[in-house]
Amino acid sequence: MTDERYIRLLSEKFPNAQAVVTELINLRAILSLPKGTEHFVSDLHGASMAFIHMIKNASGVVRRKVDEVYGETMSEEEKRALCALIYYPDERIEIIKRFYAGEQVDGIISLNSQICELKTLEDWYRCRLHQVIDIARAVTIKYSRSKVERLLPQDYAYIIRELLYESRLEQKDRQTYYNAIIDAIIGTSCAEPLLIAISYLIHSLTIDTLHIVGDIFDRGSGAAKILDVLSTVRDYDIQWGNHDIEWMGAMAGNLALLATVLRVSIRYANIETLEEGYGINLLPLANFAMTMYGDDPCTIWQTRDFENNPRLTRSAQLMAKMHKAISIIQFKLEGQTVLRHPEWKMDHRAILDKIDYQSGTITIEGKSYPLLDTYLPTIDPEHPYELSAYEQDLMNQLWRSFRKSEKMQRHLRLLYEHGSLYLVRNGFLLYHAAIPLNNDGSFSEADVCGKRVAGKALMDRTEEIIRQAYYGEGEAKQNALDYMLYLWEGEFSPLYNKDKMTTFERYFIADKELQEEKKGAYFALSDNEEICANILREFGLNPSTGRIINGHVPVRTIKGETPIRANGKRFVIDGGFSKPYQEKTGIAGYTLIYNSHGIQLVEHESFESREQAIISGSDIHSRTLLQDFSDHRIRIKDTDKGKELLEQIDYLEQLLHAYRSGVLQER
Repeated sequence: MTDERYIRLLSEKFPNAQAVVTELINLRAILSLPKGTEHFVSDLHGASMAFIHMIKNASGVVRRKVDEVYGETMSEEEKRALCALIYYPDERIEIIKRFYAGEQVDGIISLNSQICELKTLEDWYRCRLHQVIDIARAVTIKYSRSKVERLLPQDYAYIIRELLYESRLEQKDRQTYYNAIIDAIIGTSCAEPLLIAISYLIHSLTIDTLHIVGDIFDRGSGAAKILDVLSTVRDYDIQWGNHDIEWMGAMAGNLALLATVLRVSIRYANIETLEEGYGINLLPLANFAMTMYGDDPCTIWQTRDFENNPRLTRSAQLMAKMHKAISIIQFKLEGQTVLRHPEWKMDHRAILDKIDYQSGTITIEGKSYPLLDTYLPTIDPEHPYELSAYEQDLMNQLWRSFRKSEKMQRHLRLLYEHGSLYLVRNGFLLYHAAIPLNNDGSFSEADVCGKRVAGKALMDRTEEIIRQAYYGEGEAKQNALDYMLYLWEGEFSPLYNKDKMTTFERYFIADKELQEEKKGAYFALSDNEEICANILREFGLNPSTGRIINGHVPVRTIKGETPIRANGKRFVIDGGFSKPYQEKTGIAGYTLIYNSHGIQLVEHESFESREQAIISGSDIHSRTLLQDFSDHRIRIKDTDKGKELLEQIDYLEQLLHAYRSGVLQER
């Protein structure tokens, strides 16, 4: 026995040879099953409605299953109606009930069916039960029966099991039995909850694993809703993006990032996430802004897209004052943090002491520039980075509001528990933005909280620091929490990787050259196949078969850009889930799908609305950009999970030998 202690521990779970044999048969059978379907998305930016619909339709997989099962035997209208039911069973059934009760429901898909006459609600239930079960059977076929049964809702597990594994096409007696179950379901008024339960089962099985390659947060208002939905997904992981780190730092107590989150939210008229999503009280900030800037027109601080956000109850003028107030506080707190850490070499971002407050100018690299706004009553020229007592009290109130938000803290734990800076899985290397590189393509070495590291070591050390910011204690925790700001805007941050973040310059200086942010070498070199091969080697992957998946930089398909880079070695899947980015991309997102047949890259059009999807069956229209199918069906034995199972099989075989040879006594 290679590890006798582990074998003896394993014997506690499998106390005799028969128990071992049963598990060996089960694991060997699982290895032969087709691999589950993995979905990769990135840069959701708070676009919750489009994301939730994508989860429900599995990036078009559900519709393809409907096409496979029913082909030409079902009309396009009927297919849309069936898909609408599977996507939104609760809401769709309520509309159907109203329809049969005689109410007028505008825009609803016709209830005519090529399969059966649907004159009554009971007829509709009977028809839809048959259809939904057919689709459920089609998506469960690649999974073991035990895995499917673990996902069955407890109240209806027996009924769904019987329906899934009894075919209507078998001998007459079995068909009679099957139909009797359907009749009994309808007769006992269980059709509605059963349709809902089976639809959610389909959702669970069409996406076996969901990978989110960064940026759940940003301009969209639905980040909290996305995280609520993720908490119901069976298997998912998150590779943190720069906006995620911004919010994680704020949630954990970095006040500079807390101010940044507030500034960005107000700038883009997205305070819904803060106020409605997390219950953050912004009234103290509004009072502060009115007190300090009541007579200030705040011309350059007007909130973007204010007129397109009907949920806002505050005036545009008040929002502009709040915007200015929190921005000045952010610049002060950033300056404090940067000056505490000279090792970051970011003194140039401590910029408030470069201002001549009498002349209203600022000196940068020996040249003087006029400020676009010179009314700065909260800044003491002698101590420009110190918060006033009023500002300090405001930030204390806001931090208490963050800390006491149960949902915010729950979501922070979720981001840590399911998140990582990068992930290696089944030959893919996933990270959001960049691996810092030198101009010659070698890995940049950087100081990450006292350690000089590069390449994979830089990513590992950075993740260690991110976790210390939440789980650490004392000085180490505070330094790690400070470093979250560097990750947001530092030159060698794998989540930013630009020479500087010119937020101050974009607000206060008209010269466009000063507003430029120079990207790191990675962004120019990563389209080179050999560079990608070197990165894959660095992370232990085969450069011939491995692939990189990242987001962060929107793919401007409208300008002819492609998400497929470096001769297929790298996929950039930031396609603009969030509407503000769709003007740049020309589309509304990508999903990379990796199933037992191979890889598909799917391009999405804009999502109309949840209401239209429920009523009229409108869907996200998608186009397949790439199909890289394997010459053989990919089995679980070919995956990382398969390697784990093979290791378990090896230990179980050793345990079986120990029982049969008398080394261990059976119980």
